[in-house]
Amino acid sequence: MDNDQARVRGGLFLGFGAYLLWGILPLYFKALASIDPVEIVAHRVVWSLIFLAALLSFWKRWPALRAAASAPKVLGMLTITALLIGTNWLVYIWAVLNGHVLAGSLGYYLNPLVNVLLGVVLLKERLSRPQMGAVALATAGVIILALGAGDGLWISLTLAFSFALYGFLRKITPVEAIEGLSLETAIIAPLAMGWLIWLGATDNISFGADSVTTLLLVLTGAVSAVPLLLFTAAAKRLPYSTLGFLQYIAPSIQFLLAVGIFREKLTTAHIFCFAAIWTALAIFAFEGVRLSRAASRERAAAL
Repeated sequence: MDNDQARVRGGLFLGFGAYLLWGILPLYFKALASIDPVEIVAHRVVWSLIFLAALLSFWKRWPALRAAASAPKVLGMLTITALLIGTNWLVYIWAVLNGHVLAGSLGYYLNPLVNVLLGVVLLKERLSRPQMGAVALATAGVIILALGAGDGLWISLTLAFSFALYGFLRKITPVEAIEGLSLETAIIAPLAMGWLIWLGATDNISFGADSVTTLLLVLTGAVSAVPLLLFTAAAKRLPYSTLGFLQYIAPSIQFLLAVGIFREKLTTAHIFCFAAIWTALAIFAFEGVRLSRAASRERAAAL
């Protein structure tokens, strides 16, 4: 196995692990249902920072972190990605705690198609006719949902666009996974700490209320950081299209949890929308394979 194959294989394992963990995440946050989503996000940030600091020390990566922090362009990009992932966390946790896991699932199903949109708009990529048809079909599905059961559509669109932009910017930012995530977390940590201090001063903080709640809040650091580290490491090793295929794992698990365990209502509009999205993703996947094989044959013929 050459280095490129080993790199891709490692990226596949990393990506699969990230999306599997994200898929079952609603089960974790449901255990914190009595806590305000903003406090949960604040704890995620603070405990993630502590967890990442421990990893930086263990792996002796502090010099690399300082080098990344000294590059203004890198720091500027990571400020944007920090705000994007913070927004994504807050909206997602709010959705889970308020019975909108289905809307969250739809958001992450839309994510690969938003990646395509970013490729067309930002990278001037061109789509084949089947790909354009797939995008049109997905758009039609979203419109059907907006007309028929659109109360959670803002959740889906916010999650899809915030994470697609996050993944795109992290892929093009020249910084490794742990250094980038550590700097992102450090950038928004003052806001998180300030919020927790204010909650403590007003006796509205849930931390310390009981041992189970406290432990779950502390573990949000590892629960948040580990899949993000796996994702950003995978993004560096895999083509963006391959990473897009893996993205179907998390929303599929979330969809099953929403309908099968949390008993969220699956309306006719939801069924039409999900059917359109799944069909669009299938078309896009098959077309991607066809184009890849065609490109491989052209390269072979040119040799």
